[in-house]
Amino acid sequence: MSLQQENYSTLLIEKRDNGVAIVTLNRPDRLNAVNGAMHHELARFTRDAEADRDVRVVLLAAAGRAFCAGGDFGGDSGDSGAGGLSLEEARQIVDHILELRKPIISAVQGYAMGLGATISLLCDVVVAGRSTVFADTHVKMGIGAGDGGQVIWPLLMGVNRAKWFLMTGERLTGEALMEMGLVNFLVEDDKIMEKALACADQLAAGPAMAISASKVPINNYIRALSSQILPLSLALEGQSMRSADAKEAQRAFAEKREPQFGKK
Repeated sequence: MSLQQENYSTLLIEKRDNGVAIVTLNRPDRLNAVNGAMHHELARFTRDAEADRDVRVVLLAAAGRAFCAGGDFGGDSGDSGAGGLSLEEARQIVDHILELRKPIISAVQGYAMGLGATISLLCDVVVAGRSTVFADTHVKMGIGAGDGGQVIWPLLMGVNRAKWFLMTGERLTGEALMEMGLVNFLVEDDKIMEKALACADQLAAGPAMAISASKVPINNYIRALSSQILPLSLALEGQSMRSADAKEAQRAFAEKREPQFGKK
């Protein structure tokens, strides 16, 4: 299987002559929130990129004013809504990004929330704008941060800092993204894709085997940590999805009000 547009409905695939493949999250009307179809495709695209001999570098981008608002809690509880997302598939998204032997860069504008933050931060290189906002907002919905945030946030910013942001869902933007180690490059908002493409072009012109050999052992280290963290975090996330707090958060979301946690 290769990385071809006909195999995707929520991702746009553009392959350039120099081996750079631009994969664009394409649900801008929903701020690229992840529904069932996008969840499935996020678990597959890195596998297809790995198998595609024409691809040397992957650039993960997003259409519209936000990178990804997280799970699509505005959908129904079936395949189109966040409530229907497979936890096993959530593990595949994380594992497959980490197992990709080719460089992967994220170009992040606007909001990168929950799973959106996770997939962007798991990339080898993160390019963001000064107005870009990162947050793992699972806790805001009464749900544990189980989809990979517990893997990558502590590695990038340190354990106690990560626990605070995962337990509160607080947002990070501007210079704090650099200070906390979340991004490689912080640029003006209108320069995000320009910088990300420059990084992709530089890597695509480099020695592919040596570049792969330089990232794969590091990702193996992250993958080893993930194998310890992710099964438990996903299990606890699944339990929290059935909690009274999660149900209250979903009611509050639908009613456009602040949730009242801890109440029966």
